Amino acid sequence: MKLTIDCMTYGPDGLARAEDGKAVFVSGAVTGDTVEACIVSDGASFARAEVAELLEPSPLRGDAPCPFIGVCGGCPWGVLLTEAQRAAKEENLRSALARIGRFDEESLASMMRPIRAAKDAWGYRNKVELAPSHDGNRFFLGMHGRDPETIVRVDACPLFEKKFPRAIKAVAGALSYMGNSRDLGIERVGIRASRRTRAIEVALWTPTGSFPRSQVARVLGDALKPTSVVRVMSRGDRRARKVAGVEALGGEGSWTERIGDEEMRLSAPSFFQVNTAAAEILIDLVMEALAPTENEVACDLYSGAGTFTLPLARRCAFVSAVEAYGPAVRDLRRNLEIARLDNVDVIGGDAVREFPEEGADVLVVDPPRSGLGEGAIELIADSGARDVAYVSCDPATLARDLRRFTDEGTFRAVSATPVDLFPQTFHCETVAHLTRA
Repeated sequence: MKLTIDCMTYGPDGLARAEDGKAVFVSGAVTGDTVEACIVSDGASFARAEVAELLEPSPLRGDAPCPFIGVCGGCPWGVLLTEAQRAAKEENLRSALARIGRFDEESLASMMRPIRAAKDAWGYRNKVELAPSHDGNRFFLGMHGRDPETIVRVDACPLFEKKFPRAIKAVAGALSYMGNSRDLGIERVGIRASRRTRAIEVALWTPTGSFPRSQVARVLGDALKPTSVVRVMSRGDRRARKVAGVEALGGEGSWTERIGDEEMRLSAPSFFQVNTAAAEILIDLVMEALAPTENEVACDLYSGAGTFTLPLARRCAFVSAVEAYGPAVRDLRRNLEIARLDNVDVIGGDAVREFPEEGADVLVVDPPRSGLGEGAIELIADSGARDVAYVSCDPATLARDLRRFTDEGTFRAVSATPVDLFPQTFHCETVAHLTRA
């Protein structure tokens, strides 16, 4: 089937139309390509295909520094020019707000803001993860392929922090060497690196039980000289593993990053945005939307380790921070101590069940991909907040929740600003500003 790609989807594929008008999602193609495609699945409303031959390359294709594009799953948009990627992300957000949020053209014209981005389109990630596999009897570490069940051997990743070009090869080599002489039980390996603090941490995720702690710490220390080596122990079914504990094998036992005016310490299980420079844009947009003052009370739902809590605490009289994940709660308390801030009430628990009763003047929410939990809209409406900043990693759930706010009638959407936190991928963050109607 000969196809011309019309646009990029919210996903790794390009979208084309067959002669009968059916949508075809084409893996390995980008906007403007003309390809010979092979259908791999054909449904009632759409089909999926793979590129058999690139007949006419798109003018939007560029030269990428990664030889594994199309093989590794880390940068599916890597051959698409940066400007075209950002235009596609703006359009994906606009489309979700129209289709799912049911906002009309006039509302979208008022709400949509141009996409924001940090300087680096490559070499920006402060974290990568490696997965274990075997080649015959030989143990190795690599990255998940386009097919997540496939592990691809890599010596470097152009997305990873460019100040540490040897880190992946050093860690993979050292642990592969050890893993060929004994079973380490490794489930995954995380590497975090900061160009600002020069901190680099290796986190080994394993089941509970015996482990060659000193030997692993020594081998990794010789290979990389990390500032921290930790073991994250987990238990339970593989589909729902729970963190049972974290132990320091060497160094500081945590990772340090500088973001905005703050220095934050993070334990290996805690979430932190993988693009520090772009995360600072999120902070700026949130503070711009809320415009908090020194006499006001703020609320930070799904606060994590304090990315928004700390700057809010610098600007407000008091902050309530709610976070359900235990390691992040502990990190937040430690980061508040480091910052010498004592005007924050850290509440461990579900954002809806533990919603602060005292109300707030301004409120920020940064929920998981699933969006706001059931009942959150009503609680936020009753909080008395004058403005809300909604930080989203998924256009569909953001559009759904903005429609829920609109239908509830207490808040109206003022703006939605996409932020390119994840260049070379289809993922995009958005900061939406809502004000009391």
